[in-house]
Parts: sequence; C-alpha cells; structure tokens
Amino acid sequence: MDTKLLDEKLSALLQEGTVIPAHPLALTAERVLDEKRQRLLSRYYMASGAGGMAVAVHSTQFEIRDPQINLFERVLRLAIEEVEAAKLNRPFIKVAGICGPSDQAINEARLAADLGYDIGLLSMGGLGHYSEDELLERTRAVAAIFPVFGFYLQPAVGGRIFSYSFWERFAEIDNVVGIKVAAFNRYCTLDVVRAVAASSRKDKIALYTGNDDNIIADLITPFRFKIKGEWVEKNFVGGLLGQWAVWTNKAVDLLDRIKLARQNGHLPSKNLLLEGVHLTDVNAAIFDPAHHFHGCIPGIHEVLRRQGILKGIWCLNEKEVLSEGQADEISRVYESYQYMNDDAFVQEFLKQQQDLIN
Repeated sequence: MDTKLLDEKLSALLQEGTVIPAHPLALTAERVLDEKRQRLLSRYYMASGAGGMAVAVHSTQFEIRDPQINLFERVLRLAIEEVEAAKLNRPFIKVAGICGPSDQAINEARLAADLGYDIGLLSMGGLGHYSEDELLERTRAVAAIFPVFGFYLQPAVGGRIFSYSFWERFAEIDNVVGIKVAAFNRYCTLDVVRAVAASSRKDKIALYTGNDDNIIADLITPFRFKIKGEWVEKNFVGGLLGQWAVWTNKAVDLLDRIKLARQNGHLPSKNLLLEGVHLTDVNAAIFDPAHHFHGCIPGIHEVLRRQGILKGIWCLNEKEVLSEGQADEISRVYESYQYMNDDAFVQEFLKQQQDLIN
C-alpha cells in the first residue's frame, strides 16, 4: 500500500489555519445511532463554514469501537457520504480519530484512508505501558499509511505527560502534518511548540489548539524561541476542538477575526483577550472540569439539544450524564455571553433540513 499524502489544497488550508470541530455521536433514547441526526451534525459543520471535521474522536465516544456496539466504520462512512453529497466548492479536511495499540491503530488508519479520510488524529491515550520510543514507532507505522495529526491529550482524560525529547523526535517523522495540543497545561504546550520550532520540518507541521480552556490565548500568542542563536517563531493557526462542536458558525467568525488581526499586526488585543476569558467560562460549563470532565460529552450534547440539532443528550455509556448543577451553568453562560452562540444561524439552517428532522 502506497503512503497517502495530503492534497496540496488541503495542505494549504491546514497551514493557513481553520476550524475543525470534533464530531459528536447522535443517539436515540434507546442509545442506538440516530442516523438522520448524525448526518445533520455533519451538514451543520459544513454549513457553518468549518474547514473540516474530526470523526471517531473523543466526542464521538470511544465506545463506538466496542465489538458489541460496532459503530466505528459506520460513523466514518456517514460523515464521508455527507461530505461527498455536499459537493463543496472549497477544500474540506476530513480527519479520522485513530487510537489503540499499534495493530489496532494501523487497521483503523487503513480503513480511514480507504474510506477517503485525509488525516488521522492519532491518540496516545490508554497506552501507559508503551515507552516513548514505542509510541514513536507506532506513529511512524500510521504515518506510512496516511498523514498524521499528533495529539497531546491531557492526563485528566486518559493522556500522559511526554518529554521535550519525545516531541523533538515526533516532529521529525515524515507525514506528520499537524499536532493538536490538548494538554491543558502551559508547560506541556510550550514543549510542543518549541520542539516544532526547532525541527527541520517546522514549516510542514501545523499547530492546532486543543486546549479548550485556553483557545483564544493559544491563537493570538506569538511563540518565539531562540534556537541555535536565531529567533524562530511558530504559532497556533487553528483549532481542532470539542468546544467548536457547538456554536460552530461563531467559531468560524472568531478565527476569521483573529486572522485579520494577525495580518494587521493588532495582536494581542484587549477585546480578544476579554473574549478569551468569556470563552473559557463557557467551556468550563460545557466541559465540566468541576467534576473532572465527567459531563464533557453530555455538555456538548446539551447545547446541541437546546438548539434543536440533537433530540437528546444520550451517550453509549448510561453513566455519562450531566453533572449536578451543570445544566444551570450552561444556562448561565448562555445568558451571559449571548454574542457567542449561533442560535439564529442554526434556526435558519434547520429550516433547510426537513428531510432529516421530520
């Protein structure tokens, strides 16, 4: 099997920076796949102006891989079908979540590549028994199949801390085209950015924030390091985020405003910093760090339910529900930061989707 490389137009979009929402899973009250609402979600992200979407990732629920549930391939296929049917006249990056031990990751990568996915978001969660060297070998094996998005996942939800040396070596792997930093930790985030800035492949790797607690700060901060006597700058250009699975149209507007401010040399601005505080407050309500992120996925679902995109907040794991007081917190931020929601856009969008919502 030949190694799949990233299309030139998709590569340009990835490097320029775009909004890539992490695709949730739509279920019925019986906790079976709601295919129409799953398709509706994909259409929403495309209509919102997102530059791609990530499917079979954390927000799609890792249980889709359980043999008794067996939804991994199906949700990947549904999203691809919707992208193909949309016949978009612009580049759109299709990212597939890849996880598990090396054999599983390789099989998932082959399937995703065969289905038409452009990049694999390679999770290193749940592999505490792997050494850093073994994880690098696993990455090389997947990168030999198709392009890889690295993924620094916070320990609170199954990730681990990596050495600076790990990211130095990771950045040198051919066909690594991006890294999502979701460490929720400034020290760890700096390790990745500095390692990429020092890499011979620094211009081939796009940095995407996955730090849902620090989105705007990541995107407007100039990261500049002295490397071998010279100052080198490497910055976050976009986001691959669970937070951007909701209010996506406004997320697209936000990134456009940040890009314009960059071009005009107006970063950082007081208004964007203030908006960053608001967005972190919103994320605290949705992602539920007060209860160790237990209500993260139901929190995303709850916002989509209130907008009419999802019918309910059901998860495959019956124990995944909103935490105590979380619904009230979501109501609070909804009321406090009305400028951040895209409810009006969603209502117009739903009027055009009667085939899926009746």
